[in-house]
Amino acid sequence: MAQLGSRSPERRGRLAVPVGLALTASLAFLPAVAASAAPLGNTAGTAATAKPDTTGPKLSYVANLTAYASVKAAKKAVERAGGTVVTSYEQIGVVVAHSQNPDFAKQLRAQRSLFVSVGATRTAPLQTVATTEEGTTQKLSAADAAKAAATATDGQEPLEPNQWDLRAIKADQAHKINDGSPDVTVGVIDTGVDDTHPDLAPNFSKGQSANCVGGVADTTDGAWRPYPDGSDHGTHVAGTIAAARNGIGVAGVAPGVKVAAIKVSEPGTSLFFTEAVVCGFMFAAEKGIEVTNNSYYVDPWLYNCKADDDQKALVEALGRATKYAERKGVLSVASAGNSNHDLASNAIVDDTSPDDATPVPRTIDPHVCLDIPTQLPGVVTVSATGDQGFRSYYSSFGLGVVDVAAPGGDKWQVPATPDANGRVLSTVPGGGYGYKQGTSMAGPHVAGVAALLKSAHPKATPSQLQAMLKAQATKTACPEKVYDATGALVAATTCQSRWGQTGYYGYGVVDALKAVK
Repeated sequence: MAQLGSRSPERRGRLAVPVGLALTASLAFLPAVAASAAPLGNTAGTAATAKPDTTGPKLSYVANLTAYASVKAAKKAVERAGGTVVTSYEQIGVVVAHSQNPDFAKQLRAQRSLFVSVGATRTAPLQTVATTEEGTTQKLSAADAAKAAATATDGQEPLEPNQWDLRAIKADQAHKINDGSPDVTVGVIDTGVDDTHPDLAPNFSKGQSANCVGGVADTTDGAWRPYPDGSDHGTHVAGTIAAARNGIGVAGVAPGVKVAAIKVSEPGTSLFFTEAVVCGFMFAAEKGIEVTNNSYYVDPWLYNCKADDDQKALVEALGRATKYAERKGVLSVASAGNSNHDLASNAIVDDTSPDDATPVPRTIDPHVCLDIPTQLPGVVTVSATGDQGFRSYYSSFGLGVVDVAAPGGDKWQVPATPDANGRVLSTVPGGGYGYKQGTSMAGPHVAGVAALLKSAHPKATPSQLQAMLKAQATKTACPEKVYDATGALVAATTCQSRWGQTGYYGYGVVDALKAVK
């Protein structure tokens, strides 16, 4: 499942031009077509004479076009190979298709004048995603809510005394200067958001929300909400970003900005597959969203190895989508994951992939096998901290990989709050509130700060926003000790530092007050 911070829900802590010219301009980063590529006529003729096999499982595929291929030609090739086109993105040269032909990808890959890469987005047949929080949601009790409200001071939301995380990044002080602009929207690419929640309704943007499950954006009213039996993850994330200062419940990091929901998680499994996530980034780009929060990894692979034809295609499609979104003004923020992995090491044991079938343990090199979207170029990678400022025990890390850190919660780092709960308190569906911990909770703090920066600097580009996030972060050195999964303080031997960065905190912990100043 997409790691909303980890592998399981319990662990995941634009002018119309000829298509040829459009692809040449927008896909300049793609490799050139190999000189030895077989002429299209050779493979097309063979494919047309043989009826494709349709006896295999029905799978979903992404097909990435070469710089000079037309989407029209690619669609015809998909159909000749026994596939059905679900959708296509001419802007980035990606086609999403379904097929029951066991050799579907192989047959398309042979057409090298058309396709750079083709891959199945899953290993199990299509069914009715994963997130990165660590552990299950702990609902706020009526007693704890009353205790917090009794200690709230003038200007505080009723539950704000329990929000140690806001104070850790000076968001409470920032709100006295600027809550953020309603002209800025943060898109929550996640499991859906309950826009009827009283703390979210004032800031919710329906016109920028959709359900992208399956790869096609559904903007029907309410389609972006969580499934009735679904995850509360996206609603919790949205509250951390933009819960309104309205005298109800909690406050978000940027309580004056808009928040939109882009649902990408499958019903029943909450898995995040490539076609849905690509749709999410493309939708955000076309709808004028300024920041996206991505507290998950793309299923079914925790790490996507480019030596594998399928996984290579997934990396390619998602990389094109995030790059396109960046060119359209979108800054993407992603959680580092809850596996306590060193993403800068040379070897990591991945024993959870593929997560839509029977996992096959493997040892991967994270330099070539990527956690997506966390390790894509241009994406802000976030690690998690607790109330005491230590890296959270579950948080993945990595020198040169982690950009910044933010509060994600840690049950072992207990704050001096009315509830004495080290997790992060935020909104959950049905008008309630609950605690979660994970890099999934750290990411939205950074997305909120980025929204404050965009509010103060409306003309700033995504790269400029990222530079400001890093420059304004509170520099944090490697600690001598850190909590482990059992709550014991152990030597922080895995933290490395160089050139003003550390593997645990990147350039430091984000600062909301500096963002509004």
